[in-house]
Amino acid sequence: MIRFEQRVSTKFFKQLQSSDGIYEVRVITSFKSIRILCFFDGADLIVLSNCFVKKTQKTPKKEITKAEKIKTEYLKDKSS
Repeated sequence: MIRFEQRVSTKFFKQLQSSDGIYEVRVITSFKSIRILCFFDGADLIVLSNCFVKKTQKTPKKEITKAEKIKTEYLKDKSS
């Protein structure tokens, strides 16, 4: 759905409050609630960093930290 929409609802794609430019993509199935963390590289590219099955209401801090680390490494590698 996200691929074909001009504007995606915050129900499926939103910026995480306690992060540095990390966004969350929600994938809802009848069995699991899957989250993919990602970040923007410019205006047209979204880089997917890590994925996990969400078991609680809050996004685990360790997953956010992992995504931020991946973002930092990605941007460092890109600039070198």
